[in-house]
Amino acid sequence: MQEQPEPALTPGLTAQVELTVTDADTAQAVGSGDVPVLGTPRVVALAEAATVAATATGMPPGSTTVGTRVELEHLAPTVVGRTVRAQALLAAVDGRRLSFEVTVSDGDQTVARGRVERILVDRGRFVERAGRAS
Repeated sequence: MQEQPEPALTPGLTAQVELTVTDADTAQAVGSGDVPVLGTPRVVALAEAATVAATATGMPPGSTTVGTRVELEHLAPTVVGRTVRAQALLAAVDGRRLSFEVTVSDGDQTVARGRVERILVDRGRFVERAGRAS
């Protein structure tokens, strides 16, 4: 009897990514406000980048993940020049659904926290179906 390989995407996977905030990352620049601080859309993108990084090494061949849900509290402003770090933890795997806990921090201060869900898909089929939809 041959043993089945362990699933590559298992709870506990983590990753972190960093961003040094520039003028292009501000709420003014991305159109989400009129203040020169890190814009919420960039915080969301950074959190999603951390989730992608957490699954990068365990991805089955020909697969990718796509975001399906984001719940994020943006708790504190970050000024241009500061470096923020997004950390993602793969908290649960339910079939193809991956649930992450994410935090974004500036040193010891929590800038944002929340959850991100992604779905494991066949990359080729997904791109093909997306092309037909347009």
